[in-house]
Amino acid sequence: MSPMACTLLIMAKAPVAGQAKTRLAPAFGSDGAARIAAAALLDTLDAARSWDVAVRVVALSGDLGLAADGRAIAQALDGFSVIPQHGATFADRLVHAHDDAARPGHPVLQIGMDTPQVAGDLLRTSAELLVADGVDAVLGPATDGGWWALGVRAPATASVLAGIPMSRADTGALTRAALEDRGCAVADLPVLTDVDTPEDARAVAATMPPASRFRRALEALDPAGAGPGSPV
Repeated sequence: MSPMACTLLIMAKAPVAGQAKTRLAPAFGSDGAARIAAAALLDTLDAARSWDVAVRVVALSGDLGLAADGRAIAQALDGFSVIPQHGATFADRLVHAHDDAARPGHPVLQIGMDTPQVAGDLLRTSAELLVADGVDAVLGPATDGGWWALGVRAPATASVLAGIPMSRADTGALTRAALEDRGCAVADLPVLTDVDTPEDARAVAATMPPASRFRRALEALDPAGAGPGSPV
């Protein structure tokens, strides 16, 4: 079977201590937060590799040479096209990344590195929904009101993100409204939890396999809080 004619785009930030997952730092320290972020990125890259997609692109910001597990991340990026992020705001960087990752005839499915629980099967079914008849875009809502995935049949459609404030409780609703105002038929993906807070990290780790990097990283820092039934 041929790879699916789709571009998977991952927005990623080098997990440098003091710069990555700063909302986790009060609970786990700056170095611990960076290790958790690195584990989340590595699990996300594993999921991306497990799905037979034609093009895999990582839009990367920051210096892997300074990052936690930077060598392992650099090795895991083998087989991905790595492009730099650019733009004044995160919304601008998203728009540019979609444009830079675009390939003729390929829809773009974009995710981040904050949902390490994502699996290759979910990515594949998300892309299949994106190319279904009558669908122009897919949106994966996050429990905090944002979104964890955006898929567009025409990469230029992502330009609607330029005017949307990110990291707010209404970001998901504003994104859907902007897509619909553009005339897009939008299909929903499953709701996932982004890892932003220690409570998020514990809740997500509790759903993941014991061998996952994210769960192992969290258990090393918080042995009592990462297992099934852990307090969130």
